[in-house]
Amino acid sequence: MKEKLYSAFIGKYGDGGDIRMYFAPGRVNLIGEHTDYNGGHVFPCALTLGTYGVARKRQDSKLRFYSMNFESIGIVESDLNDLVPDKKAGWTNYPKGVLWAFKERGYQMDCGMDVLIYGDIPNGSGLSSSASLEVLTGVMLKDLYGFEVSLPDIALIGQYSENNFNGCNCGIMDQFASAMGKKDHAIFLDTNTLEYEYAPVKLEDAKIVITNSKVKHSLVDSAYNDRRNECERALKELKEVTDIQALGDLTEEEFEKYKEAIKDDVCRRRAKHAVYENQRTIHAEAALKAGNVEQFGKYMNESHISLRDDYEVSCEEIDVLVELAWKIPGVIGSRITGGGFGGCTVSIVKNEAVDTFIEEVQKGYQEKCHKKAEIYVVDIGDGAHRLS
Repeated sequence: MKEKLYSAFIGKYGDGGDIRMYFAPGRVNLIGEHTDYNGGHVFPCALTLGTYGVARKRQDSKLRFYSMNFESIGIVESDLNDLVPDKKAGWTNYPKGVLWAFKERGYQMDCGMDVLIYGDIPNGSGLSSSASLEVLTGVMLKDLYGFEVSLPDIALIGQYSENNFNGCNCGIMDQFASAMGKKDHAIFLDTNTLEYEYAPVKLEDAKIVITNSKVKHSLVDSAYNDRRNECERALKELKEVTDIQALGDLTEEEFEKYKEAIKDDVCRRRAKHAVYENQRTIHAEAALKAGNVEQFGKYMNESHISLRDDYEVSCEEIDVLVELAWKIPGVIGSRITGGGFGGCTVSIVKNEAVDTFIEEVQKGYQEKCHKKAEIYVVDIGDGAHRLS
């Protein structure tokens, strides 16, 4: 892979200079969906799938971007002095947004750079290809320009750029998981405080399986921002009757006690999901730590039902994939993962059932939805880093 990327870089930009290579992973969230902007807990892990970048500093202020995933677009040029969102800039708005966010923080780049990108995360699948690209850019800038910036700060800068440059009001989970991932571990992250701990994912008799519905989501254009606004309305009304700072501050019992303060039924259901999902995530992490994978799977299933019914971020194709999985003996748990409105499911499947899972889910999905899913048995990888 390294040789292929170097050759592609030299083919586009020429040889010579200090050429460096980087990697930032995508992520799958095992449980804790739409809790990250509600002051709750999440439980993601980094994948061995991700985004590769090859970069070299230039002598002028030009920025040149090329993606091997979008070869027909060719090299997209920009400039350090012209970092503004532009629909015509397409995918390059993500790295440009990070450059802009670094400058907003007071980091100064004295020259531009040539960048080549290749990613093996399915685009629009909900496995955080955008966050992976943002974190990759942050790690590039830290290394190439010698910036004193920590990996958690790179995650925060990536989130800031997506919120304020690209217009998606996302939480911190995706960028944090990409920056801070650890092989064979998930991250139990309190998004309210950014306190975290690594939890070993010991699945000796099972595998993590991701099923891509091939229904592409676009969080900027979807109802993602609406969900956040609905939760903020619910929180504002709850604050009138109880002293909380975020929906994640409430237990299930406290929510049931105060929920009538939320006047709109839709906002009440959104808040219910945020509260119950946060508590599910806390209990699920404890179950996994105790070696109770079966209980963890039950929490995954409950999570999907809540995301489907109360938060309404699933879709017909995703529900079909989850229901097909639930019927297969050896499936410990299955749920939608990511922002929703398409994308992927994540399942924990016993080793002896993996082949059956792939066959039955693929067959059933084609029959019911007339589409072909992509199914991956995945490994948990490390966070963003320089390769060479």
